[in-house]
Amino acid sequence: MSKERLYLYDTTLRDGQQTQGVQFSTSDKLRITAELDALGVDYIEGGWPGANPTDSAFFDQVDHTKARMTAFGMTKRAGRSAENDDVLAAVLNAGTPCVCLVGKSHDFHVREALGISLDENVENIRASIAHCIAQGREALFDAEHFFDGYKANPDYALECLRAAQDAGARWIVLCDTNGGTLPSEVHQIVTEVIAAGIPGDHLGIHTHNDTETAVACSLAAVDAGVRQIQGTLNGLGERCGNANLLSIIPTLVLKEPYRSQLETGISDEALEGVTRISRMLDEILNRVPQKQLAYVGSSAFAHKAGLHASAILKNPSTYEHIEPALVGNRRVIPMSNQAGQSNLRKRLSEAGIQIEAGDPALARILEVVKNREAEGYSYDTAQASFELLAREEIGQLPHFFEVKRYRVTVERRKNKHNKMVSLSEAVVVLKVDGEKKLSVSESMDETGSDRGPVNALSKALAKDLGQYQELIEDMRLVDFKVRITQGGTEAVTRVIIDSEDGQGRRWSTVGVSANIVDASFEALLDAVRWKLVRDTA
Repeated sequence: MSKERLYLYDTTLRDGQQTQGVQFSTSDKLRITAELDALGVDYIEGGWPGANPTDSAFFDQVDHTKARMTAFGMTKRAGRSAENDDVLAAVLNAGTPCVCLVGKSHDFHVREALGISLDENVENIRASIAHCIAQGREALFDAEHFFDGYKANPDYALECLRAAQDAGARWIVLCDTNGGTLPSEVHQIVTEVIAAGIPGDHLGIHTHNDTETAVACSLAAVDAGVRQIQGTLNGLGERCGNANLLSIIPTLVLKEPYRSQLETGISDEALEGVTRISRMLDEILNRVPQKQLAYVGSSAFAHKAGLHASAILKNPSTYEHIEPALVGNRRVIPMSNQAGQSNLRKRLSEAGIQIEAGDPALARILEVVKNREAEGYSYDTAQASFELLAREEIGQLPHFFEVKRYRVTVERRKNKHNKMVSLSEAVVVLKVDGEKKLSVSESMDETGSDRGPVNALSKALAKDLGQYQELIEDMRLVDFKVRITQGGTEAVTRVIIDSEDGQGRRWSTVGVSANIVDASFEALLDAVRWKLVRDTA
């Protein structure tokens, strides 16, 4: 039996950017676009050209994509023709092969929000879509507030859809704009829309998560016959968010009946990247990933001690609905009991540390990890710091050097152009081979710009390590992330530092303190010590 094609439409760069606190730069949008294109989505909605400088710059800079790049806008305004509406012109001037126009399909909004007659609104839809088609574009019509409008006045809501259909729209997208429609209602209404003459292979679904059912509503629409799903990465979106494509995609690819009946553009190989893409987005937004996200969250395949953990060690399928690797995730067994000790031994073995089962050191390491995490440390991503902690507990951490003291100052002063500039300076005193070494470094780069106190500390720490100096010459800091783990006056700062060397190794270390400089220095120290452990072994 041949499969029907189901199309995936990503609106992270437009609807996702409407999330409170989210603002993508042009470079962010280009990076996300590249990942979406590699993933295999069919449409990428890049934004609203002319609405803001970032969106306009994005459309100027984006390269050719396999996905159909789409510009978003609205139907023409009342009182002017589609040809003479400058807002609609800006959308078309982006030069994208596809254009998605949003228009009203709820009579209440036509009267109250637009203040025009119902017939005028229908004509605005028809004329706008027809104008896009005349310009050689693939046109999509987003029927805003469709489900609420259909429940209030089904004849008028359908009249709006038919206006877009008759004008040549490739897709008519049914939008649950307020997010209050439930899956059973979505299924029933979509079924009625198809029966009224709008074919399912020309229908899309766009849901919001205000009742925590956006993904379920999207799948209900597919069950009823729609063949395009709109959504965002990690469920970004206004208010409670949009349907999460990173939950929908694995379900479509891996679960029945979708797997055997529908075809998407997502390959099994691309599916393995969804966890990485999810965390990349959170990295761009500088926010802590949601552990409980389906498929991609760090807790999605985490099994606490007891019956679950014991069964998982025997056969993972006892408590896992899919193999984590299929979506690029991994199984986690928390290190807080005997099952945790088994997992701990595995992690230590991967670091080249062999400990026999039952060794008292395992319980000590678990206790230290538990206490440290209560203080704000996180070792999920800081594997190098975890390895150092374990080595110290079992007496396998060499003593390379001792930090006697350090100091950082930040000075504001006028330069030769009479402009106020910053200058960060760090002093680090170490004891290496029984000898004290004092190093001083400034954070000024070759352009005369201050790179900040952490940069100054890093340079001073790596300036003179005596006999170990040659081992760290190829080492460099490649990423620096800061998280506040508690709020208020007792805020605790967690710093994660990623380092790499000339051998292609990359490792992460963590530091925690109420003082961001102290947290940063702790992570820097771990980064240097891990490098020395590996290169002197």
